[in-house]
Amino acid sequence: MTYSIQPLIAALKRAREKKGLSQRAFAKSIGVPQSRLSRIESGTVDLRTSNLLSIARALDLEVMLVPRQYVPVVRSLARKMGQSSADDEAQRPLYQLDGEDNDA
Repeated sequence: MTYSIQPLIAALKRAREKKGLSQRAFAKSIGVPQSRLSRIESGTVDLRTSNLLSIARALDLEVMLVPRQYVPVVRSLARKMGQSSADDEAQRPLYQLDGEDNDA
């Protein structure tokens, strides 16, 4: 059975870009040639576990094995933790008790 690691690679690339790091600068910081990082991000070379761990940790991410049944819970928590305070302020409750005002 073959699994695509493309979603994992895309997530690592997005995390690098979100930190504002170029491939060259990031590759230097993790001790791999920029050309290797480019091949990893394009999916043309297999991602070694050691490279995955180095890349993830340098991006303040952690690689974990999660039981499949808990994946929806972990994703939900990750989405919630990823929201900024501005996002929280912009969200309104789906319901409101009588007598509550929106300015609270």
